Formats: sequence, structure tokens, C-alpha cells
Amino acid sequence: MYFETALSAADMAGRLLLDNFYSEREISYKGRINLVTEMDTRSEELIVDELKKKYPGHDILAEEGSYKDKSSDYQWIIDPLDGTTNYAHEFGFFCVSVALRKRDEGIILGVVNAPYLRECYTAVKGGGAYLNGRKIRVSSIDDVEKSMVATGFPYDVKDSHTNFEYFKRFVLRAQAVRRPGSAALDLCAVAAGKFDGFWEMKLYPWDTAAGCLIVEEAGGRVTDFEGGPFDPFKKEVIATNGLIHDKMLEVLKNA
Repeated sequence: MYFETALSAADMAGRLLLDNFYSEREISYKGRINLVTEMDTRSEELIVDELKKKYPGHDILAEEGSYKDKSSDYQWIIDPLDGTTNYAHEFGFFCVSVALRKRDEGIILGVVNAPYLRECYTAVKGGGAYLNGRKIRVSSIDDVEKSMVATGFPYDVKDSHTNFEYFKRFVLRAQAVRRPGSAALDLCAVAAGKFDGFWEMKLYPWDTAAGCLIVEEAGGRVTDFEGGPFDPFKKEVIATNGLIHDKMLEVLKNA
């Protein structure tokens, strides 16, 4: 029931984004380089309206809007457009992310829909991870030097230089490092075995909630930079196929 609602809402929002991908758009800034388009807002409104119709008593945490706390056992965590900068530049690596968190159980479902790529990643806790209905699993690479890993840079990077040292270490250590620009999709790429690992900091729950569950359900491992349990409300995450996790943690620690 919850899963079908999340899937439907993410699909509708994805269609909206794709239909307007090549249209002229309004762009504003929430920070020096942190932009937002009117499509972020329209996508979020569509998803929230759908969730409110089905589950009016549930709480909602979303990137663009502020919603009344209802102290529910259920909380929907929404990124209506992850990869906004990509979208604004007509680069198709963007997605809609919808997750459901249950009190005392954590994230229980996640949907990440990338309409331009025609990829929809899904997971229900305990039920495995899927891409377009096909079961997926993390890679079997066990050597960082043979791995392709991914990361992202926070919006204050020009001021704080955050992540540069980690990035340099992994460029020298891994086979390849990529920075596509959507944390949710990067996580899903780990789940599907496209990337072997991912790390990033200064993230928010809507960036990671769905993607991290999908990684775990695909057999991967997700922690903070100290190797502690993943918490979507922490601002750092490392997600891997499990085989290179400790080695990636070591690289982060040494940096």
C-alpha cells in the first residue's frame, strides 16, 4: 500500500520533470551556487498533494517546503528534484527520491525515479532492491585500486573547500572517481554495481534516505565516516559493496 503510493507519486513527478526538461525555466538561488527551479517546487507540490490525500496523518519532510509536525509514527522524506543543477543545465542525471521512515524501525521503503535515464530504483525493507522491476545486487570488486567510486561536493565548496582532500586521496587510490551530481542516484548506482563505493558529506535526509535503503537491500553496507550506523539525519555517508568498505574508511581516516 505505502509502496504503491510512493511509486505512483515518484512516477508522476518524474513525468512532470521530463515533460518540462527542455522548457524555459525560472531559476533562483538559495545560496552562492545552490540554485532552485520552479520545477523543484512543482514536483514537490505534486508529491505532497498525493501523499496528503492518501495519508493525511503522516508527517512530511521535504527539501523545498515546511510542513506541520503531526507527531506521526510515519514520516515521508522527499527530494522532488535531486540534481537540480544538472536539470537546469539540461544534463539528464537527475531524479525524484521518495522514502518512508517509521518510528523505531528506520527507513522502510525507498523509490528513486530517474525519468531521463528511464531508471526506477525501488526497495522495501527486507525485500531486496530492484531496478525497473529487476533484482539488483552490489558489485563483487574487493580491491579499491580496481574500483570506481563516486562523490559529490557541497554547495559551500567554494568557501570551505570541503571534500577536496578526500577526493585527491581517492583519485590516487581508486581506478576512477566520478562526480555526477545527484547523491540519490550515486547511491543507486552502488546498489546496481555500477559504482563500487560512494562517499559524501553535508547531506540532508532527502538526499540519502531512499538511496541508502536501496544499497543495503542490494547487499551493500552504509555507515558514517567512522564506520558507525547510518542515520539519514547525519550529514555524512559512505556506501559500498561491503567488500571495499573498510578500505574506503581507512582512506577517509588517513586524509
